[in-house]
Amino acid sequence: MTTDTLRWFTSSYSSNGGQCVEVATNTAASTGTVAVRDSKNPTGPALSVPADAFAAFVEGVKRGEFHTA
Repeated sequence: MTTDTLRWFTSSYSSNGGQCVEVATNTAASTGTVAVRDSKNPTGPALSVPADAFAAFVEGVKRGEFHTA
């Protein structure tokens, strides 16, 4: 368990249209997880995603593996 404060950020590609998530990666080394939350509800729940799974997701996004309609 870490006592580090989560440092939340939104992607620089976000257009601030209200459909964003925020991530906190600063504790990934100490906890092995990345925290993810809804930017519209910063006091709501957050998900803890294994850091390696989050990294794989980000790489998939960069490669265009997730198509939108």
